[in-house]
Amino acid sequence: MLITILCVLLAAAGTASAADASGLAGLPAAHRTQEATLSTQRVGADVADAFSAPLTLDGCIEIALSNNPDVALRQWDKLAAEARRAVAAAERWPVLRGVGSSTQYLDKQRMMPAREPKEPGMFSENILSADLEVRLPIYTGGRITNAIEAAELLEQAAEHRLARTRTELVFNVSSSFYLILGLQHLVESLGFSKNALEEHCKRIEELIAAEKAAKVDLLRTEVRLADIQQKLANAASSLAIQRRVLANLLGVDEGASSLSIQGDLALSSVDADPAVSLAEAYTARTDYAAARASVEAQLAAVNAARAGHFPTVSLKALYGGRWGEGASVGEEGARDPEDVGRVGIVLDIPLFEGGRTAGRVREEQAKLGAAREALRKLELRIRLEVERALLNISFCRKRVAAGEKAIEQGKESLRIEREKYELGRGSVTDVLDAQAALLGAQTSYFTALAEYNISVAELRLATGEE
Repeated sequence: MLITILCVLLAAAGTASAADASGLAGLPAAHRTQEATLSTQRVGADVADAFSAPLTLDGCIEIALSNNPDVALRQWDKLAAEARRAVAAAERWPVLRGVGSSTQYLDKQRMMPAREPKEPGMFSENILSADLEVRLPIYTGGRITNAIEAAELLEQAAEHRLARTRTELVFNVSSSFYLILGLQHLVESLGFSKNALEEHCKRIEELIAAEKAAKVDLLRTEVRLADIQQKLANAASSLAIQRRVLANLLGVDEGASSLSIQGDLALSSVDADPAVSLAEAYTARTDYAAARASVEAQLAAVNAARAGHFPTVSLKALYGGRWGEGASVGEEGARDPEDVGRVGIVLDIPLFEGGRTAGRVREEQAKLGAAREALRKLELRIRLEVERALLNISFCRKRVAAGEKAIEQGKESLRIEREKYELGRGSVTDVLDAQAALLGAQTSYFTALAEYNISVAELRLATGEE
């Protein structure tokens, strides 16, 4: 019967080893399914289908959240934290082990201790043993409970970091999305200026043919046209790069050149009080919650390390059998070998460890101090991010308002200068300056509008808004 039990235990151990080799040992079935799902999401999204139509901001965010490797990385960190918590919780339960051994002695040894004086026994030089051993912790000075508490808090911290990674990804995608929209408007403005200058060149050629304009006017216009063409090439290059940045955030490595988006750069209304926004940030930001959980977990780790100074009490039981190869009877009438078993309480008192426990306590206390400073640093950074986002929103709103007036004035100024030039009352320099002023106003306006939307997204990120 005992041999059968040991065989079952060894078979179970072999199965566990095979599961370990597969890389999925200890994961619940749902998590093993999630592993396959994550791999499919990373490489299985059909890029051609995703990029066949222009993407909205919501569409980009949806793809990024399901396909970005940073999110998948945090999901695996969360699963690892869950596994560590399960390991810590398992310390409360008894441990059952099957132990087998074969020992070769120089001289024959008694296989089982005598239970009474002059009891005959079996002797052998090679003794085989098979035991079932149970160990149950009864008192550990708080080491197990504090370790479980620390693991649970670290699991919460991992969940908060996953949520923060998702929030940061939403901001990064939104920022890239708005930058692309701004660059698209800039390319349109540069294209409009290019076409206008090309038409102006044709008009100057007609005036030159009619001996109403000088050739130097055409040269000046062509120089300005070449400058616009260079700016247009730079803007198109920046737009292509930003599309690749967005594709990278979406978690795809193909199809960036065919990525197109659709959306508006709206001037939304934002009424935020600095004090209220800061209070919301401390309440809602998941990275701040993760930092606080890390501090509490490290405090529990300090208490767990201090438990090393206290004695531990555990229950230990053993049941098994002894066999000998070529066993001989010590006395006539000796009994056959019998099963052996024992149960008892084990008290382990740390009397001297050379400062190991004290060193571990100091190490955990140092980590606690570092965690507290990291929390304080995050608090300062949160304040800075909230205040900076609010200032940027206010500043960009003023720039947008000024840009709208500048564009209207620039268009009117360009119209007037063109009419004056065709009537022979103005110079081509005035026309080119008016054209450059209009282009500068358009560039500043769309840049400010894109930065305004980015600042609004930055405020949501800083306050922890989903």
